Amino acid sequence: MSLVLDAAAQDLLFREARTANSFSDEPVTDEQVQAIYDLVKYGPTAFNATPLRVTLVRSAEARERLVNLMSDGNKAKTAAAPLVAILSADNEFHEEFDTLLPHYPQVKDFFTERPNRERFAGMNAALQAAYFIVGVRAAGLAAGPMTGADFDGINKEFLDGDHSALMVVNIGKPGEDAFHPRSPRLSYDEVITTV
Repeated sequence: MSLVLDAAAQDLLFREARTANSFSDEPVTDEQVQAIYDLVKYGPTAFNATPLRVTLVRSAEARERLVNLMSDGNKAKTAAAPLVAILSADNEFHEEFDTLLPHYPQVKDFFTERPNRERFAGMNAALQAAYFIVGVRAAGLAAGPMTGADFDGINKEFLDGDHSALMVVNIGKPGEDAFHPRSPRLSYDEVITTV
């Protein structure tokens, strides 16, 4: 069975898309980032929760602080990317339920204990982070998501105590030799089980 999404869009979002390791000098505008968010905010989450928070690192001073917290293999590409975003989970996401789930006010009661809230926030923010990466691709840009960093340092340096960093994403138009060859993927039969 074929997919409803046309082949060109499938290629743009998945088959031809790669994690970018270098970028051109073309800037990424706030308007592009808003268009990405305005698309991906509709991705499903549990209870319509929206724990993902995005911190755009634009100033030279902030970029230098972030680069110092990246692992050695990620420092140069983070320093050179047109835009860098820190994706984090808002552990106080439940305070938004009056807006996001007004017909179910008692939903907040499920999240009175912080460890439960943090697990839920991390899971749903990671889901939203995946939507964000696909949204970057939908905008005709490339994403370089990274987890090689000092996340305790990033939390302390860039976020408050209510947020937990998940990943750092370099964003921009791909540069020369931006992509490594596609690594293998598991087959349908290796992943899908029917019971």
